Amino acid sequence: MGKAAYFDCFSGASGDMILGALLDAGLPLEALRGALGSLAIEHGAIGADRVIRAGVSATKFRSSVSEPAAAVLSQHDDEHHHDHGHDHDHAHTHTHRSAEHHHHHSLTEIADAIERSALSREGKDRARHLFNRLGEAEAAIHDIPLDRIHLHEVGALDSIIDIIGVVYGMEWLGIDDVTASALNVGSGTVECAHGTFPVPAPATARLLRGVPIYAGAVQAELVTPTGALLVTEYARSFGPLPAMRVDVIGYGAGDRDFKKNPNVLRLLIGEKDTSRSIERIMTLECEIDDMNPQLFGPLMDRLYAVGALDVFYSPVQMKKNRPGTLVTVIAPPDRREPIAAALFAETTTIGVRYQEMMRERLEREIRTIETPVGPIRFKIASRDGRVVNAAPEFDDCVRAARDRGMSIKDVQAAALKAWLDLK
Repeated sequence: MGKAAYFDCFSGASGDMILGALLDAGLPLEALRGALGSLAIEHGAIGADRVIRAGVSATKFRSSVSEPAAAVLSQHDDEHHHDHGHDHDHAHTHTHRSAEHHHHHSLTEIADAIERSALSREGKDRARHLFNRLGEAEAAIHDIPLDRIHLHEVGALDSIIDIIGVVYGMEWLGIDDVTASALNVGSGTVECAHGTFPVPAPATARLLRGVPIYAGAVQAELVTPTGALLVTEYARSFGPLPAMRVDVIGYGAGDRDFKKNPNVLRLLIGEKDTSRSIERIMTLECEIDDMNPQLFGPLMDRLYAVGALDVFYSPVQMKKNRPGTLVTVIAPPDRREPIAAALFAETTTIGVRYQEMMRERLEREIRTIETPVGPIRFKIASRDGRVVNAAPEFDDCVRAARDRGMSIKDVQAAALKAWLDLK
């Protein structure tokens, strides 16, 4: 069984930050050099340094690109400049003063290099898929076919190094189950080869579709296209840190050192805690004081139909001392949109609040118990293998009471006694 990992992207994400975190977590630098060397692409020297970012010790991955004529892509003497904390992955912005003297690697050339690499078959397929995603994002931004995308935009050597390096590092560390936090994309604007854009830059924003992001206080681009590409490729879900037993913690540093905000990506590696059922949920709420109460019944049915786990109503006192109803819905996070749509369509509310949280559920099973009043199903709830609650199914008690001419409460008492005697 592989390891579980959590990408904590409180200061964004870039390819070199992820690589630095993998190295910090135990990936040998020499093994990484060997994997990159197997590409048979001149990529210059790579290294790693211990650095401090706002008081946090982290690993800074670095690469330098040698420049034999017509052989490699220049890396850091481009005409553009990003004012942010990462010095890698800007696959969408490279513009070169002497592009005619440098060889830009096409998607086909990259695919050929991947086939020569030391990656596993699965790793090679993933790496090709990553470069295709990056190329498709750029093609969509510029509204041109994929085969006409500017080659430097998908073939920049820093992106090749970061993508192949991360794929190799994840394989070497045996990580196969990844979750991630929401991504802090930073704020302000970024200067790209195509102009000045708000953060996140166009390609980054496209790669982050459907993923929770937020703008932090740092006026800089904190998530780069390659960082967005890698996090969204590996993370199966996004949210708070899941229940896990952490064995290793790695910190990967960005280039700049912000005074009050550690410019690092934190990687936690370990095993998922499967002893208890802990999951992410979302709570949605709204108050209503001007709706026909007959509509609350159909509303509950509609909410369950679109994916709610639980729905309940609470009396509240609202503005102008009016009595009202608080509608609370518990649902999986991916059902937020249809549930919000149902609340707006079926009620008179003009606003819905929502927040994500964690919940622990007891292990549950249904067991049929023979009782003096006939077979009754029990809902058994356990925690850490110990039964903490057992309740007879109410519908079974109603049926037994009707069949035997007894009160429901007497049937319940008889059923509970049978359960206690069985224990």
